[in-house]
Amino acid sequence: MGDVLAGINSSWEFDTDSVLIRFERGIRTPKLFHVLGERRVPYEALRSVELAPGTRRGTVVLRAEPRPGADPLMEAAAGQLRETSDPYRLVLPAEHEPLAAARVSELSSVLGPRAQEPADRHLVAAPAAPLQFKAYDGKVSFDGRAVSFRWFWTGASSAKWKAGDQSFPVGELQGLRWRSPEVVGGHLRLVRRGEAEDRERPEADQDPAAVVFGLGYGLVHESLPLAASVLEAVRAAEPAPVPEAAAPVPRAADPVATVRPAPADIADRIRHLGELHGAGLLTDEEFSVKKAELLAEL
Repeated sequence: MGDVLAGINSSWEFDTDSVLIRFERGIRTPKLFHVLGERRVPYEALRSVELAPGTRRGTVVLRAEPRPGADPLMEAAAGQLRETSDPYRLVLPAEHEPLAAARVSELSSVLGPRAQEPADRHLVAAPAAPLQFKAYDGKVSFDGRAVSFRWFWTGASSAKWKAGDQSFPVGELQGLRWRSPEVVGGHLRLVRRGEAEDRERPEADQDPAAVVFGLGYGLVHESLPLAASVLEAVRAAEPAPVPEAAAPVPRAADPVATVRPAPADIADRIRHLGELHGAGLLTDEEFSVKKAELLAEL
């Protein structure tokens, strides 16, 4: 493709197998975009792409939707991002609509049947560790190997002080739950491996595996990139699925080779039987039966 669509807050550069999204660092640009910088999104990570009129007069919006599980950032966000902070949304001047429509048509044609299926691995990179931010009740840091909670005496509950500072190696985690700080009850909660997701959990302010957000704490552009980085590391640490042992293909029984005795051998054996019969060692009946069996082998 090789075209570039320059829009408000970001530009999209289309390649043969991916799109490179570069985010601006302007005063009015969402701070999440400042942190992301740029992201390369393979086309195989996309579920759909569409073009629609913008909410602002004289604009159109190109919107891509990633496949579930393809982007750890969007997986962690779980639909809680504001529209203006959506990294897959490009607002363009209306005069760019013909070129944008052509890109949408081309992209739609390269999205295969698997585009509607959840991705079996992350296809878009998360922000790289180390990362950290301040929650209301503690400092959260992630070095790529473990998530650490260091409690603040001014905000942490007595339950967290009693439990002490926490460190969670990624190998012991199976996921996390990020609740946006822009809503009541915002928090980041880690889920340990083997825990039932529907089990009853204490409130986030009482759970040593969670930190609480608040006004000025756990901001989206700080907490969400860290959550995405942790998810990416957790997925990478998952043991590779052991393929089921293929059932052994039953081998057909080797045919038993039937070796027919040579006629000369049969004749010698009949001659021997005759000698035994003549010597009185075989009765007439026994001689006849044995002779018939030998003749049947010819």
